Amino acid sequence: MSDALAAQVPGPAHADRDAFLAFLERIGVTHATHDHPAVFRVEEGLELKASMPGAHTKNLFLKDKKQQIWLVSARQDTTVDLKRLPYVIGSDRLSFGREELLWEVLGVRPGSVTAFALLNDREKRVRFVVDQRLIDAELVNFHPMTNTATTAVTPKDFLAFLAAIGVEPIVVDFTKV
Repeated sequence: MSDALAAQVPGPAHADRDAFLAFLERIGVTHATHDHPAVFRVEEGLELKASMPGAHTKNLFLKDKKQQIWLVSARQDTTVDLKRLPYVIGSDRLSFGREELLWEVLGVRPGSVTAFALLNDREKRVRFVVDQRLIDAELVNFHPMTNTATTAVTPKDFLAFLAAIGVEPIVVDFTKV
């Protein structure tokens, strides 16, 4: 991340929704945020999401046997095979990360896991994996640090967000995994 962009990232505390949305504004990412009741699992939000355009996501916070932390963002209807994925991304056996680690590294709670929380990973401990179908969508939707809202951006703007925070995604075509 360049020094100029680093200066735009919120301070040492974890960015919340407001700080995150302000960051998007500062880096010129166009977005639309929709408030809604809390959603904790993909299945719970299907009716809500039906009225919001774009690809909706599921986000998996994982850790491998070598202690590498992974965040996987895929379309909500994508099957992510955790037994085959390590061979594709070059990791060891994967398991779900603990809630304490999620908070420490990404600054969000279970149910609010989002690729946007990579903003809070100042030490770059997380390797990010994104579904090719999200990159190919017209719009992508993620929680803005809280599961009581959904923020939509174009894939181009999503990639601009990742570049602004210095994250190089590993793009995976899950239809072939």
